[in-house]
Amino acid sequence: MKRRTFVAGAAALAAGSALAALAPARAADGKIEKPDLIIGVGGKPLLYYLPLTIAEQKGFFKEEGLNVTINDFAGGAKSLQALIGGSVDIVAGAYEHTIRMQNKGQNIIAVCGLGRFPGIVVAVRKSLADDIKSVKDLKGRKMGVTAPGSSTALMLQYALKKNGLAIDDAALIGIGSGSSAVAAIKNGEVDGLSHVDPVIAQLESDGEIKVLIDTRTEKGTRDVFGGPNPAATVYLPHDFAQTNPVTTQKVVNAFMKALDFIHSAKPEDIAATVPAEYLLGDKQLYMRAFEASREMYSPDGMITKEGYDSMMSVLKGLDPELANADVAFDKTFDPTFVKAAKR
Repeated sequence: MKRRTFVAGAAALAAGSALAALAPARAADGKIEKPDLIIGVGGKPLLYYLPLTIAEQKGFFKEEGLNVTINDFAGGAKSLQALIGGSVDIVAGAYEHTIRMQNKGQNIIAVCGLGRFPGIVVAVRKSLADDIKSVKDLKGRKMGVTAPGSSTALMLQYALKKNGLAIDDAALIGIGSGSSAVAAIKNGEVDGLSHVDPVIAQLESDGEIKVLIDTRTEKGTRDVFGGPNPAATVYLPHDFAQTNPVTTQKVVNAFMKALDFIHSAKPEDIAATVPAEYLLGDKQLYMRAFEASREMYSPDGMITKEGYDSMMSVLKGLDPELANADVAFDKTFDPTFVKAAKR
């Protein structure tokens, strides 16, 4: 695919804002401009990205007239790179990426919130529990993350800094998702990890880890961040949404159907829907992991200003490039497609 550059000037942004208000109306009954889409994601089997899998497996994309190909990358940072490089059209990825890209002058915007809490757990190998009693003891340790630059890495770095350490005091090692992450702990390749379910649930069930931080619930998230912290979103180039408003609306429709299904389904319905290999060989464990994580999924597809403020505070504290950033909330999330979604 042709490489695209998403750098917008002030005039283009103003014009885009005017078009954004018209997008849902244009998308209501129009022809799908781009029915064949490529969606990027970093770690599709993870519960963090369950809405994407549900939309795919339940046929919600097809119901909306879309032919979707999903490219699964080693981590969220890789899927963002693919979007910037033009090899995917849309990404299911962390909300923080919209802030980072806007700060760099690249007009990437979220159009649907999927996760209102990170769902990320920081834990260490049980055999090291006597030596590592808190985050402060992670200095000099090797910690697994889905991929460097991913939201799991960001979470760990934030925890390190909050506990008086430098963000590089622990070595961050990409261990991927699924069975590779489980193996990294069991084989002693890393001392601990910052990861999500079902990997965490599998390791807990096997007695392999001691949990230090848990953001699968609102309480756990507020304990760490002081507020909500938006996680997975659907994000894309702003000009894609404006050039393809019908397509964008159909994509959001499909994800909203998936969120509705997640909140109403029984755990066994979820387990029966996802590919068998996502269960990591233990259906009952997967069901328990889903139920423990259900609270983190967005009930309405929205991202709140409170969530934005929480995320900005984290990023300003971690990234020197963002320390003095002035990125407006409405440049990171456009709610118009969610508000117009047919569910």
